[in-house]
Amino acid sequence: MSEPVLDRRTLLRTALATGIATGIAASAGIPATIAAASPAAAATGPAGFPAYAYLGQPLDTASLRYNPTGELIFPCVRGTYDRMTGALGRYYLYYAPHDAPGGICLAYGDSLAGPFTEYPGNPIIGRTWSPHYSVSHVSSPHVLWHAASRRWFMYFHGENTTTRLAISADGVHFTYHGTVLDTTMVPGISEASYARVFDHAIPALGARYVMVYMGNHGGKRKIFWGWSADALSWRFHPDPLVSPAGDGITDLSSPHLLRRNDTTYLVYHGNSGKMYLTEVGDAFDREVHLGVFHIPLSGAPDRGRSAAPAFGTDRGVEYMFYEAGPRGSTVIAVARATV
Repeated sequence: MSEPVLDRRTLLRTALATGIATGIAASAGIPATIAAASPAAAATGPAGFPAYAYLGQPLDTASLRYNPTGELIFPCVRGTYDRMTGALGRYYLYYAPHDAPGGICLAYGDSLAGPFTEYPGNPIIGRTWSPHYSVSHVSSPHVLWHAASRRWFMYFHGENTTTRLAISADGVHFTYHGTVLDTTMVPGISEASYARVFDHAIPALGARYVMVYMGNHGGKRKIFWGWSADALSWRFHPDPLVSPAGDGITDLSSPHLLRRNDTTYLVYHGNSGKMYLTEVGDAFDREVHLGVFHIPLSGAPDRGRSAAPAFGTDRGVEYMFYEAGPRGSTVIAVARATV
Protein backbone atom coordinates (compact mmCIF):
# COMPACT_ATOMS: atom_id res chain seq x y z
CA MET A 1 0.00 0.00 0.00
CA SER A 2 1.53 3.33 -1.00
CA GLU A 3 1.27 6.61 0.84
CA PRO A 4 -1.13 9.38 -0.30
CA VAL A 5 1.78 11.47 -1.53
CA LEU A 6 -0.17 14.56 -2.54
CA ASP A 7 -1.93 14.80 0.82
CA ARG A 8 1.33 14.34 2.72
CA ARG A 9 3.12 17.05 0.73
CA THR A 10 0.22 19.43 1.27
CA LEU A 11 0.33 18.66 4.96
CA LEU A 12 4.05 19.35 5.20
CA ARG A 13 3.82 22.63 3.27
CA THR A 14 1.21 23.74 5.76
CA ALA A 15 3.37 22.70 8.69
CA LEU A 16 6.30 24.62 7.23
CA ALA A 17 4.70 28.01 7.69
CA THR A 18 7.78 29.00 9.64
CA GLY A 19 7.31 32.72 9.70
CA ILE A 20 3.85 32.43 11.22
CA ALA A 21 4.84 29.65 13.60
CA THR A 22 7.96 31.44 14.81
CA GLY A 23 6.01 34.64 15.41
CA ILE A 24 3.40 32.79 17.42
CA ALA A 25 6.16 31.05 19.39
CA ALA A 26 7.93 34.30 20.21
CA SER A 27 4.77 36.01 21.38
CA ALA A 28 4.01 33.04 23.63
CA GLY A 29 7.52 32.85 25.05
CA ILE A 30 8.28 29.52 23.34
CA PRO A 31 11.88 29.04 22.13
CA ALA A 32 12.21 29.54 18.38
CA THR A 33 13.77 26.08 18.04
CA ILE A 34 10.39 24.55 18.90
CA ALA A 35 7.85 26.61 17.01
CA ALA A 36 4.54 24.75 16.89
CA ALA A 37 3.43 23.47 13.51
CA SER A 38 0.42 25.18 12.00
CA PRO A 39 -2.87 23.28 12.13
CA ALA A 40 -3.33 20.91 9.22
CA ALA A 41 -5.93 18.46 8.06
CA ALA A 42 -5.50 15.01 9.55
CA ALA A 43 -3.66 12.53 7.35
CA THR A 44 -2.46 8.96 7.68
CA GLY A 45 0.40 7.04 6.20
CA PRO A 46 0.67 3.39 5.15
CA ALA A 47 -0.86 0.75 7.45
CA GLY A 48 -2.78 3.52 9.22
CA PHE A 49 0.27 5.07 10.86
CA PRO A 50 -0.10 8.79 11.56
CA ALA A 51 1.44 11.44 9.40
CA TYR A 52 4.05 13.56 11.16
CA ALA A 53 4.33 17.33 10.73
CA TYR A 54 7.60 19.11 11.43
CA LEU A 55 7.54 20.87 14.81
CA GLY A 56 11.03 22.24 15.33
CA GLN A 57 14.53 21.50 16.61
CA PRO A 58 14.82 20.30 20.21
CA LEU A 59 18.40 21.62 20.50
CA ASP A 60 19.76 25.09 19.87
CA THR A 61 22.72 23.84 17.85
CA ALA A 62 24.38 27.27 17.67
CA SER A 63 24.85 27.32 21.45
CA LEU A 64 25.98 23.72 22.01
CA ARG A 65 29.17 23.45 24.00
CA TYR A 66 30.11 20.18 22.27
CA ASN A 67 29.51 20.10 18.52
CA PRO A 68 32.94 19.49 16.99
CA THR A 69 31.85 18.80 13.41
CA GLY A 70 28.69 20.90 13.05
CA GLU A 71 26.50 17.88 12.30
CA LEU A 72 24.33 15.74 14.59
CA ILE A 73 22.71 12.39 13.82
CA PHE A 74 20.74 9.43 15.16
CA PRO A 75 18.49 10.71 17.96
CA CYS A 76 17.20 8.34 20.62
CA VAL A 77 14.73 9.61 23.22
CA ARG A 78 13.82 7.79 26.43
CA GLY A 79 11.47 8.56 29.31
CA THR A 80 13.02 8.56 32.78
CA TYR A 81 10.05 9.59 34.92
CA ASP A 82 8.71 6.07 35.53
CA ARG A 83 12.08 4.32 35.72
CA MET A 84 14.40 6.21 38.05
CA THR A 85 14.56 8.99 40.61
CA GLY A 86 16.86 11.99 40.49
CA ALA A 87 16.88 12.27 36.69
CA LEU A 88 17.97 15.53 35.07
CA GLY A 89 14.66 15.71 33.22
CA ARG A 90 11.55 13.77 32.33
CA TYR A 91 13.17 12.71 29.04
CA TYR A 92 16.73 11.98 27.93
CA LEU A 93 17.74 12.64 24.32
CA TYR A 94 20.86 10.88 23.06
CA TYR A 95 22.58 11.91 19.82
CA ALA A 96 26.05 12.22 18.28
CA PRO A 97 28.10 13.75 15.50
CA HIS A 98 29.01 11.13 12.96
CA ASP A 99 32.26 12.48 11.56
CA ALA A 100 35.44 12.05 13.59
CA PRO A 101 35.75 12.43 16.52
CA GLY A 102 32.04 11.77 17.00
CA GLY A 103 31.10 11.34 20.66
CA ILE A 104 27.90 10.16 22.33
CA CYS A 105 25.96 13.13 23.71
CA LEU A 106 23.04 13.66 26.09
CA ALA A 107 20.40 16.35 26.46
CA TYR A 108 17.43 16.42 28.81
CA GLY A 109 13.99 18.03 28.95
CA ASP A 110 10.53 17.74 30.42
CA SER A 111 8.52 17.53 27.18
CA LEU A 112 9.07 15.75 23.89
CA ALA A 113 8.06 19.02 22.24
CA GLY A 114 11.21 20.50 23.77
CA PRO A 115 13.28 22.38 24.46
CA PHE A 116 16.15 20.12 25.57
CA THR A 117 19.19 21.24 27.55
CA GLU A 118 22.67 20.02 26.66
CA TYR A 119 24.38 17.97 29.35
CA PRO A 120 27.50 19.95 30.34
CA GLY A 121 29.74 16.88 30.45
CA ASN A 122 29.30 15.86 26.79
CA PRO A 123 30.47 13.66 25.28
CA ILE A 124 29.43 11.05 27.81
CA ILE A 125 31.20 8.39 25.68
CA GLY A 126 34.19 9.30 23.54
CA ARG A 127 36.24 7.71 20.79
CA THR A 128 38.86 6.51 23.28
CA TRP A 129 37.91 4.40 26.29
CA SER A 130 41.03 2.93 27.81
CA PRO A 131 41.77 0.05 27.92
CA HIS A 132 38.78 -1.04 25.82
CA TYR A 133 39.17 0.74 22.50
CA SER A 134 40.61 3.69 20.60
CA VAL A 135 38.87 4.46 17.29
CA SER A 136 38.42 7.37 14.90
CA HIS A 137 34.84 8.03 16.05
CA VAL A 138 31.87 6.68 17.99
CA SER A 139 28.30 7.44 16.97
CA SER A 140 24.68 6.22 16.53
CA PRO A 141 23.61 5.90 20.19
CA HIS A 142 20.58 3.77 20.93
CA VAL A 143 19.48 3.24 24.53
CA LEU A 144 17.32 0.38 25.79
CA TRP A 145 15.74 0.35 29.25
CA HIS A 146 16.62 -3.14 30.43
CA ALA A 147 13.82 -3.77 32.89
CA ALA A 148 15.22 -7.07 34.21
CA SER A 149 18.35 -5.35 35.57
CA ARG A 150 16.91 -1.83 35.87
CA ARG A 151 19.79 -0.52 33.81
CA TRP A 152 20.21 1.55 30.66
CA PHE A 153 21.88 -0.37 27.82
CA MET A 154 23.65 1.90 25.31
CA TYR A 155 24.46 0.46 21.87
CA PHE A 156 26.73 2.52 19.62
CA HIS A 157 29.16 2.05 16.76
CA GLY A 158 32.84 2.77 16.33
CA GLU A 159 34.30 2.00 13.85
CA ASN A 160 31.52 1.36 11.30
CA THR A 161 32.38 -2.33 11.47
CA THR A 162 31.61 -2.69 15.17
CA THR A 163 28.60 -2.20 17.46
CA ARG A 164 29.43 -1.86 21.17
CA LEU A 165 27.50 -1.91 24.44
CA ALA A 166 27.84 0.17 27.61
CA ILE A 167 25.59 -0.06 30.70
CA SER A 168 24.43 2.58 33.20
CA ALA A 169 22.32 2.90 36.34
CA ASP A 170 21.50 6.58 35.74
CA GLY A 171 21.61 7.00 31.95
CA VAL A 172 24.55 9.41 32.25
CA HIS A 173 27.57 7.48 33.53
CA PHE A 174 28.29 4.25 31.68
CA THR A 175 30.44 1.17 32.21
CA TYR A 176 31.85 -0.53 29.13
CA HIS A 177 30.52 -4.02 28.45
CA GLY A 178 32.09 -4.96 25.11
CA THR A 179 31.49 -5.66 21.44
CA VAL A 180 28.10 -7.20 20.65
CA LEU A 181 28.32 -7.19 16.84
CA ASP A 182 31.04 -6.90 14.25
CA THR A 183 31.44 -7.84 10.61
CA THR A 184 33.13 -11.14 11.44
CA MET A 185 29.86 -12.38 12.96
CA VAL A 186 27.77 -12.11 9.76
CA PRO A 187 29.16 -13.54 6.52
CA GLY A 188 29.44 -11.14 3.58
CA ILE A 189 28.95 -7.77 5.31
CA SER A 190 31.52 -4.98 5.50
CA GLU A 191 29.67 -2.64 7.90
CA ALA A 192 27.63 -3.35 11.05
CA SER A 193 26.30 -0.10 12.47
CA TYR A 194 23.24 2.07 13.19
CA ALA A 195 21.84 -0.64 15.46
CA ARG A 196 18.68 -0.28 17.51
CA VAL A 197 17.52 -2.85 20.07
CA PHE A 198 13.94 -3.47 21.19
CA ASP A 199 11.97 -5.59 23.64
CA HIS A 200 10.40 -8.07 21.23
CA ALA A 201 9.78 -11.73 22.00
CA ILE A 202 10.17 -14.49 19.38
CA PRO A 203 9.40 -17.62 21.42
CA ALA A 204 10.56 -20.07 18.75
CA LEU A 205 14.06 -18.57 18.98
CA GLY A 206 14.08 -18.10 22.75
CA ALA A 207 14.37 -14.39 22.02
CA ARG A 208 13.38 -11.59 24.37
CA TYR A 209 15.08 -8.81 22.39
CA VAL A 210 15.78 -8.09 18.74
CA MET A 211 18.44 -5.92 17.12
CA VAL A 212 18.03 -4.30 13.70
CA TYR A 213 21.03 -2.71 12.01
CA MET A 214 22.58 -1.63 8.72
CA GLY A 215 24.93 -4.01 6.95
CA ASN A 216 26.87 -3.25 3.78
CA HIS A 217 26.23 -6.35 1.71
CA GLY A 218 27.65 -6.63 -1.78
CA GLY A 219 28.14 -2.88 -1.99
CA LYS A 220 24.52 -2.12 -1.03
CA ARG A 221 23.31 -1.18 2.43
CA LYS A 222 20.52 -3.41 3.71
CA ILE A 223 18.74 -4.07 7.01
CA PHE A 224 19.90 -7.12 8.98
CA TRP A 225 18.81 -8.45 12.34
CA GLY A 226 19.69 -10.52 15.38
CA TRP A 227 18.08 -11.82 18.56
CA SER A 228 18.97 -12.33 22.20
CA ALA A 229 17.57 -13.72 25.43
CA ASP A 230 19.31 -11.12 27.62
CA ALA A 231 20.33 -8.19 25.32
CA LEU A 232 23.98 -9.02 26.09
CA SER A 233 24.87 -11.99 23.89
CA TRP A 234 23.48 -12.15 20.38
CA ARG A 235 22.82 -14.42 17.42
CA PHE A 236 22.52 -12.95 13.95
CA HIS A 237 20.62 -14.03 10.87
CA PRO A 238 22.93 -14.35 7.86
CA ASP A 239 20.45 -12.97 5.33
CA PRO A 240 19.10 -9.43 4.92
CA LEU A 241 15.75 -8.75 6.56
CA VAL A 242 14.89 -5.84 4.25
CA SER A 243 16.52 -5.10 0.89
CA PRO A 244 16.31 -1.79 -1.00
CA ALA A 245 15.05 -3.20 -4.30
CA GLY A 246 11.55 -3.55 -2.85
CA ASP A 247 11.41 0.24 -2.49
CA GLY A 248 13.01 0.96 -5.86
CA ILE A 249 16.16 2.40 -4.27
CA THR A 250 19.74 1.21 -3.70
CA ASP A 251 20.55 1.71 0.01
CA LEU A 252 18.76 1.54 3.36
CA SER A 253 19.82 2.61 6.84
CA SER A 254 18.80 3.38 10.43
CA PRO A 255 15.82 1.07 11.02
CA HIS A 256 13.33 1.45 13.86
CA LEU A 257 10.80 -1.18 14.98
CA LEU A 258 7.13 -0.26 15.34
CA ARG A 259 4.21 -2.50 16.31
CA ARG A 260 0.67 -1.90 15.10
CA ASN A 261 -2.31 -3.87 13.73
CA ASP A 262 -1.13 -7.00 15.62
CA THR A 263 2.03 -7.17 13.54
CA THR A 264 5.54 -5.68 13.40
CA TYR A 265 7.03 -3.15 11.00
CA LEU A 266 10.34 -1.45 10.35
CA VAL A 267 10.66 2.23 9.44
CA TYR A 268 13.98 3.18 7.85
CA HIS A 269 15.77 5.73 5.73
CA GLY A 270 16.38 5.26 2.02
CA ASN A 271 18.97 6.90 -0.21
CA SER A 272 16.11 8.84 -1.84
CA GLY A 273 15.94 10.92 1.35
CA LYS A 274 12.51 9.52 2.27
CA MET A 275 11.56 7.09 5.02
CA TYR A 276 9.94 3.79 4.11
CA LEU A 277 7.81 1.17 5.88
CA THR A 278 8.05 -2.62 5.59
CA GLU A 279 6.07 -5.24 7.47
CA VAL A 280 8.41 -7.92 8.85
CA GLY A 281 5.88 -9.74 11.06
CA ASP A 282 6.17 -10.71 14.69
CA ALA A 283 8.53 -13.59 13.82
CA PHE A 284 10.61 -11.46 11.42
CA ASP A 285 9.64 -13.84 8.62
CA ARG A 286 8.10 -11.36 6.14
CA GLU A 287 9.24 -8.59 3.86
CA VAL A 288 6.16 -6.71 2.70
CA HIS A 289 7.15 -3.30 1.39
CA LEU A 290 4.41 -0.74 2.03
CA GLY A 291 5.93 2.35 0.46
CA VAL A 292 6.82 5.79 1.72
CA PHE A 293 6.31 6.43 5.44
CA HIS A 294 7.49 10.05 5.58
CA ILE A 295 8.44 12.64 2.95
CA PRO A 296 11.12 15.14 3.96
CA LEU A 297 10.59 18.86 3.69
CA SER A 298 12.13 20.40 0.60
CA GLY A 299 13.17 23.40 2.70
CA ALA A 300 14.97 23.68 6.03
CA PRO A 301 15.79 21.77 8.05
CA ASP A 302 15.29 18.58 5.97
CA ARG A 303 16.34 19.96 2.60
CA GLY A 304 15.16 16.75 0.98
CA ARG A 305 16.49 14.27 3.54
CA SER A 306 15.00 12.83 6.75
CA ALA A 307 16.60 9.80 8.41
CA ALA A 308 17.14 7.75 11.59
CA PRO A 309 13.61 8.03 13.03
CA ALA A 310 12.98 7.50 16.74
CA PHE A 311 9.54 7.58 18.32
CA GLY A 312 8.00 8.53 21.65
CA THR A 313 4.68 9.43 23.24
CA ASP A 314 4.26 12.27 25.71
CA ARG A 315 0.95 12.65 27.52
CA GLY A 316 -0.89 10.87 24.72
CA VAL A 317 0.75 12.76 21.84
CA GLU A 318 3.03 10.88 19.43
CA TYR A 319 6.34 12.38 18.31
CA MET A 320 9.04 11.41 15.83
CA PHE A 321 12.63 12.56 16.30
CA TYR A 322 14.90 12.31 13.26
CA GLU A 323 18.07 13.60 11.66
CA ALA A 324 17.33 16.30 9.12
CA GLY A 325 19.40 17.56 6.22
CA PRO A 326 22.12 16.34 3.86
CA ARG A 327 24.94 14.34 5.39
CA GLY A 328 27.63 16.60 6.76
CA SER A 329 25.20 19.30 7.89
CA THR A 330 22.47 17.40 9.73
CA VAL A 331 20.50 18.59 12.75
CA ILE A 332 18.11 16.83 15.12
CA ALA A 333 14.47 17.61 14.34
CA VAL A 334 11.16 16.62 15.88
CA ALA A 335 7.78 16.13 14.23
CA ARG A 336 4.38 15.62 15.82
CA ALA A 337 1.65 13.20 14.77
CA THR A 338 -1.28 14.91 13.11
CA VAL A 339 -3.83 12.25 14.05
